[in-house]
Amino acid sequence: MIYEFASDIQEKADEISRILFSHVNIQRVRCFRSFGTSSRGTIARCHALGKLMQKALGIKAVYVLEFLNERFGKMSEEEQTKVIIHELMHIPFTFGGGFKHHDVVTNRNVNKMYELYRMKKYEKSF
Repeated sequence: MIYEFASDIQEKADEISRILFSHVNIQRVRCFRSFGTSSRGTIARCHALGKLMQKALGIKAVYVLEFLNERFGKMSEEEQTKVIIHELMHIPFTFGGGFKHHDVVTNRNVNKMYELYRMKKYEKSF
């Protein structure tokens, strides 16, 4: 696998976080694009540094959002935005290194958050 920092996705994740996810410390979230995946069906992943590793390294929680270029790159802008929202939704309110699982991060909830994002973004443009 090859990984590269994705400044374009990072900017979008920053914007989405400001609008929807005030609990996300965007300074401690980084977005990467990966190339050469052998996984099937995966579009993106949310990685976190667990509590023990945080303690061992003496740092606070860090999240890395990975976007698999082979699939993510072929999506429409709307679908890419939904995927970014999906990954950000995995970050819990505690921002402590854990995850919200797919019983919370569902397509239905992602679509609701996407509509809220569009509405709030549209309001800000006036």
